Amino acid sequence: MTSQDDLPGAGPAPRSESPAYAVPTGRLDSVLERFARDYMKDRRSERRWRVFFRIIWMLLLFVFVWSLIAVRDAKVPTGPHTALIEVRGEIAVDSEASAELLLIALKTAFEDKGAQAIVLRINSPGGSPVQAGIVYDEIQRLKGLHKKKVYAVVEEMCASGAYYIAVAADEIYTDKASIVGSIGVLMDGFGFTDAMARLGIERRLLTAGENKAMADPFSPLSEQHKAYIQAMLDQIHQQFIRTVKEGRGDRLKQSPDTFSGLFWSGEQAVALGLADKFGNLDFVAREVVKAEEVIDYTPQENIAERLVKRFGASIGAGAVRALQGIGGLR
Repeated sequence: MTSQDDLPGAGPAPRSESPAYAVPTGRLDSVLERFARDYMKDRRSERRWRVFFRIIWMLLLFVFVWSLIAVRDAKVPTGPHTALIEVRGEIAVDSEASAELLLIALKTAFEDKGAQAIVLRINSPGGSPVQAGIVYDEIQRLKGLHKKKVYAVVEEMCASGAYYIAVAADEIYTDKASIVGSIGVLMDGFGFTDAMARLGIERRLLTAGENKAMADPFSPLSEQHKAYIQAMLDQIHQQFIRTVKEGRGDRLKQSPDTFSGLFWSGEQAVALGLADKFGNLDFVAREVVKAEEVIDYTPQENIAERLVKRFGASIGAGAVRALQGIGGLR
């Protein structure tokens, strides 16, 4: 049999010059072009986002640095004016109404020659008797040193430690519906001994000093410890009472309920001599101080401090307080 190769004039069978999987040249160019275009697009987008975030970080850095060097309580008095100091929220070491911040404001206001008088605008349920006592004593000292009047203006509430501060004022103004009073001291907490007994939980507490674990919420409160704590509360209560009598003097219409821890409406407070008259900040500045321009001397937190507190410091402080024990004196 004769094969094709044996036929006269027949050459070898033609072979393909390119492999079977090869991409046509035109299609390859299109793929490469699309890839290059998408790559450049991604690079431009990435570059834009990088520039954007750099600008944001630079702005944040600028704000942070500016807030650190900015004067916290810068005031530019323009003449005779009424100096305002806010007493807001809980009176405590790390609060806006801490003695540290209030003393800064008080000293600045008293030393300013343009300040005709100081107005404490109060909206507080009270707090630490120590912090309140420090502020009270400083107001009395500065009043004697600079011979300036101090007025307290009650907004929603002036109770407990806030009222302790208010009685340092020459006059107390309130709204008819404000809450005033609560002249008392308390220490609160919880006891878990019965719950532990029901759950079969054993309390293991070792101390050096027989009274070191006094008021521990996981241990029974002995009568001896209870009597000791009560005596301490009574002593602090008497300090509070003396301060109120000293501050209010003959204006106070004392009754069995005056120092019982009760609180009253502003209308009742005026009738009982716990407050003097009805009025707000504008009224006192205009009609009493006779300096209608009001300048706020309350120290303000800068942006950096606010961010730190918001994103961790306050949470950490709360956790520490929870671990240290339940309860507090106020």
